[in-house]
Parts: sequence; C-alpha cells; structure tokens
Amino acid sequence: MHDHSPIHRWHQMVDARDPRGLDELLAEDAVFHSPVVHTPQRGRRITALYLRAAFEVFFRGDFRYVREIIGSHDALLEFETTIDGVMVNGVDLIRWNDDGQITDFKVMVRPLKGIQAVHQRMAEMLERSKPPAA
Repeated sequence: MHDHSPIHRWHQMVDARDPRGLDELLAEDAVFHSPVVHTPQRGRRITALYLRAAFEVFFRGDFRYVREIIGSHDALLEFETTIDGVMVNGVDLIRWNDDGQITDFKVMVRPLKGIQAVHQRMAEMLERSKPPAA
C-alpha cells in the first residue's frame, strides 16, 4: 500500500482522530452504508456527515483496526472498540476510484448489543450536527 492510497490517508485521519481532509478523500458521488440506517446515504456531503459522526462515536479510547485485506480498489478493515461499556466488533468495507477517492463506505457491526450502542450514539451525534429547522 503506497503512501497516497486512500486507505493510508484514512488511517492517518483515524490515528490523529481528526476528520480534516475527509471532503477531499470522498468522491462527489460517494455512498455510505450505515449499520443502523436501512437506505444507502448518497453523496459526499451526507457521507462526510456520517463519517464525522463516526469520529465522535467510534474513534475514541480503545478503537483499533485488527485486520486488513487490501486490493487494488477495495479494502476490508476489521475493527474493535468499546462504546458505553459494550465491546463492538465490525468491518469497514471501502471502495475507491482511479483518482484515489472513496466511492463506497460500508460499516457492519456485531454483536446485537454493539449495534444497539452504535445506534444510540450515532443518533445523538447526527441530531447534534443537523442544522436547526427553519
């Protein structure tokens, strides 16, 4: 994996716990698949919104990637973390285009108790990041 790959840049952001650079890393037509929202979220803006919320929910304390499988345009990153005292295990499935921009980001989480903890925390973060109603 070379230093300019999207996975290398993603790891830099996660290690720094800093989502700056996310907009440049995501393709305009990026799609986000949440473990707790049924429909895919389409477009750079909404994908970035979900990933910024993930920085607040997931990338704290003991978050770590424990395994990686990386291809030419796809990667599977397995992670472990604790959220509200619940051990959460999951995978990020990431696809990128020839320009090195992420086009598809899917998060899958287990066990059920972990999904419930993620759902509660993500809902709180997304509620806080919504613009006020007019």
